[in-house]
Formats: sequence, structure tokens, C-alpha cells
Amino acid sequence: MITEDELRKLLAEAEADRIERTISTKNTEKFAEAVTAFANDIANHQLPGYLVVGANDDGSLSGLSVTDELLRNLASLRSDGNIQPLPAISVVKFALAGGDVAVVEVLPSDLPPVRYKGQVWIRIGPRKGIASEQEERILTERRIAHARSFDALPCLGSSLDALATDIFQINYLNHAIAPEILAENNRDLVTQLASLRFFDSSRRCPTNVGILLFGKNPLEWLPGAYIQFLRLEGTTLTGDVLMEKSLSGDLLTVLRELESLVEVHIAERPVPRSALQEKLVTDYPMVALRELLMNAVLHRSYESTAPIRVYWFTDRVEIQSPGGLYGEASPENFPYQNSYRNPVLAEAMKTLGFVNRFGRGVLRAQEALQRNGNPPAEFQFDHHYVLATLRKVP
Repeated sequence: MITEDELRKLLAEAEADRIERTISTKNTEKFAEAVTAFANDIANHQLPGYLVVGANDDGSLSGLSVTDELLRNLASLRSDGNIQPLPAISVVKFALAGGDVAVVEVLPSDLPPVRYKGQVWIRIGPRKGIASEQEERILTERRIAHARSFDALPCLGSSLDALATDIFQINYLNHAIAPEILAENNRDLVTQLASLRFFDSSRRCPTNVGILLFGKNPLEWLPGAYIQFLRLEGTTLTGDVLMEKSLSGDLLTVLRELESLVEVHIAERPVPRSALQEKLVTDYPMVALRELLMNAVLHRSYESTAPIRVYWFTDRVEIQSPGGLYGEASPENFPYQNSYRNPVLAEAMKTLGFVNRFGRGVLRAQEALQRNGNPPAEFQFDHHYVLATLRKVP
């Protein structure tokens, strides 16, 4: 993170492409556009950019008093899901002689182009604006050398024919790209796919996440990309199998089928409230099941050949996700610390409406379980899997 001395030097410099000053404390649109532009790093500085709240254009301070609410609002720019893929940002407060400033440090993205509400913002010198088609192409080509996550890597051996491109065009594109950008209508299908990280232009093949989301047969390329559902009588795996189903195909279809399947198996039953009154309770709240299932889909390792396993016993539901905790997440800080193994998939699930806000899924599930009268969900961590257990309401 920037030091106070480095901040003073930046404030003294003329407006440039690595710093934006503002005295506004509530212009979220302006903040988000600046963060997006710094993350795209069109000038390829490979250095952080800084949004400084509480400074005038000439570098003088406005006398702002930075509140905790302002710091929370700035930090939420990363988690509200409007900037995709998720940027790496840090927020800090400095108390200087002429007033406070809040500084948002933004690291260049490994997965450009980064979008805010479907638009690619860039900064060249003091100018901030929406990227042209050529500028988007530059960002897309630059990504190839930096991609580190498995979902963003090319699916070697596959081709455009492996994708059901109608799913992309009908069900995804209008949600991901701003209408005014689509209205220009200058980008061909491959360019559109590549700009959203679903196609690798240099290798002329889809990325792994492109296959996962829109593949005609994802299992041909990602053999573990399915969900195994098992409903059992009793409390052990040796119980009678009441229902067995494997969900595979493009991810949009799989997630819709999964939601429908879970809804069918949730049971309601009357519980006495008094001598004369009853209330209906569900064995498990749908919100909790949905959040933990989406969490498993989002955070699992797709390099593994194992599926997500959902075992529905008489007294509990177990959700086993291949791949242990990732990055900075650990058993000690879970679920408050998040690192995204599949950042492009995270973007897609937010775009499709399966994720509402990042970093809140497990917490929302626990809140729903408590309201419904269930015990808290239990978690077990291993190098090879994460196991979530929901116990039936008493």
C-alpha cells in the first residue's frame, strides 16, 4: 500500500494516468469508473493506480473528514459485483495537515478488459473514457500473457465448434455488455467471446470457462464438471438410494436444473406454536441450500476430475466440493476472507444472476439457517475438498 510520503509526491504531480483526485464523497459512479480504468492499465505501467478522495485537481486538500462509512463504501466497490472481473484494491485513510484523504489503491488486472456495468473504462494521461474497439483488443491480447487462473486458460484441442454460441448470444451477451456498446455492432462473435474471456484469440480456441459455460459437451474437456445428487434413506451411505441424478451440460442449464431439483426435495411440516396453533417449517431454508451450492460451483477446482457431490440423508445434507480452500482463505479466517480460484466464472455467475454480492454467500446461508431454526452449517477442510453439512431443523 502507498505510504504517506509517496502520497504527498503523487498529490504534488500534475494529473496523470495513475492518479485521480476528487472532493466528492458520494459519486459512486465516478469512483467505480476510476477503479475500472486503473485496473485496465491501458498504458501498461504495471503499477498501481490511485483514487484520492479529499483532494482538489491541483493537489491541495479539501479539508475532508474521512468517516468509516466512506471507507466501507469505497471498499464495497470490489464486492458489489458491478466491476468485473473483481479488481484487487486496498483502501486506507491518511490524516494530513490540510485534512483527511481516503486512498483507493488499484492493482492492474491479470484478466483485462475489466468492465463497470458492461463498459470498459480506460485512462490515458488525464483523460478517462470508454475504450474503443481497438483499445479493447489491446487489453484482450495483453491478458494472454498474464492469465494465471485455470478458468482463464485456453482449452487446448478445442475449437469454436465446441461451443453452443447461441447460448452465449441469447442468454449472456445482453447481460454482460452495455446496450450502447452492443448497438455499435462492430464486433464479430470471436471478438465478443475473447473480450469476455471465453475465447483465446492467440490459440484460436475457447478458454476453460468458455467450455464450462457454453460447451456443447463440457465433460469432453473438463471431466469433473458435473454434479452428482444422491438422496438416501437413513443417515449413512449404505442406506437405500431413493434417487440418483447426475447434472451435466452447459453451466446455465446445470444450475437451473439444480435449483429445481433441490426445491422438489425440501419438505414442509407443521410444528406446534401453541396448544391450538401450528406453523409450517421447512427442513432446510432454500436460501441456505442455494447459497452453499452456488458457493461449491463457484469455488471448486475444475482441474479435478471429481464432481461436486450432494448427499441428501434423512437428517442432513452434505455438499462436497473438489479443491480445498484457495489463496488467502484458511480455516481460521473462513468465511470472512475470500480468494477467487475462478475469477472469470465468478463474473459470469454474477452476470447470470446466480450470485448477488461477492463474499456474502456463506454468511447469508448461516443467517437463513438461524431464522429457520436449523443448527449452523458445519465445514470441514481438506487439501482435496471442502465439505459443508446442513442439519435438518429439529
